[in-house]
Formats: sequence, structure tokens, C-alpha cells
Amino acid sequence: MTVTTACPGRWSGSLLYMSGLPPSTPPEAFALLMEGNERFVHGDRLHPNQDADRRSALAPGQRPFAVLFGCSDSRLAAEIIFDRGLGDLFVVRTAGHVSGAETLGSIEYGVSVLGAPLVVVLGHDSCGAVTAAAEAQRDGVAPAGYLGDVVERVTPSVLSGRAAGLTEIDQFVDEHIRRTVDYLVGRSPLLATEVEAGRCAIAGLSYRLSEGTVGLVAHRGPLSK
Repeated sequence: MTVTTACPGRWSGSLLYMSGLPPSTPPEAFALLMEGNERFVHGDRLHPNQDADRRSALAPGQRPFAVLFGCSDSRLAAEIIFDRGLGDLFVVRTAGHVSGAETLGSIEYGVSVLGAPLVVVLGHDSCGAVTAAAEAQRDGVAPAGYLGDVVERVTPSVLSGRAAGLTEIDQFVDEHIRRTVDYLVGRSPLLATEVEAGRCAIAGLSYRLSEGTVGLVAHRGPLSK
């Protein structure tokens, strides 16, 4: 079950970042991200870091405060739903946030080279990839083409959910988010080391399409002080 997470210390992360200091710890980065989502939900968006000055300042290099590994769904535009701007988020997206060597390498780059202290796995309700996997597993017929490969990678989450007694698509979505968080730590020694040292955290969030809210499903590493 998804639990919506309240912002820890309203605006504290924003004040830090607006002062010119990017978050250096997982709790600071998580707070900043959640504050942005709260603004988006309530229509109080600041549209930070979206002007010409920011564009020019970033030309020599980037230092995003979070890596966002999300579903490719067009309704999950990360910089919009978290009210962020240029250079804030290092975004990696695939259908159903399925992962392989390319995505793992991209996420590792965001953490080890760019120094992001937070990785977010972002799924959402009514996910098409999860729905397709559930239907394929039920009917025994996989989609044609490379879509079948996407479904194959999501299917273990559906099977795990059904083994646990889950029946609804959104329950399978949350199970898939949990398994993706575990996969990142289990598959990448680099990410596992950073999480163990407390330098990075991985948060699995589920987005509600109608409400615009995100809820914490699972995490590894510190998200609060």
C-alpha cells in the first residue's frame, strides 16, 4: 500500500537550494523533491531554474541533486510534477521503468560522476506496462516485438504480487516499484556501496495520475535526518 509522505521541514530544502547550495545529503534531496511535488499538487509552483541565467550557468557542467529513474509515460514529466528546472534532475526513463545495462550505467553515472545523493524510482497507477504483464501472464500470450521484452521484465513483479495474494493492478505497480529498488541495490555494487555508506538513498515513489501526488513505497538508505 502506498503511503503519501509529508514534506519533512516545509521549504527547508528549497531555502537551501535557492541559496545556491545544492543538497549534499539524501534527506536534503528528498525533502527538496517532495516540497516541489507539494507545490505542484496545490498549484503553487515556483518554476525554479528555468530562465536564461540558469541556462548559461549550467553550460560548463551539471550537478543534479537527484537521479530520477521513471516510467516513460507522458504524464510523468519529472521536472513538472516535482516543480524543478534545468540541471536539477538527471532523468532516465523506460516503459515500466524496466532496467538493463544501459539504465544501470546511466544511474551509476548520475551518482558516481555527477554526485547526486538520491535515486528515485518513479512508477504510477494504471501503468500500461504492468497491466500488459498482468494480462500476458493471465492469458499466456505475450505482446509481439520488443514490447514483449518489456512485459517479460515486468512479469516477475506480477508473479511475486500474485504469490503474496495481490490482485489489483496498482498493487502490482507498487510491488514492481519495490522490486526495482531492490534490483538497483542488488545488481549494482556501486549503488550498494553508496547506500551502505549513507552517501546515497534510493526511494521508490508511486505517482497518482489524477491527484498529482507521490507516495513512498520503499526505500534504501536515509531519507530523513
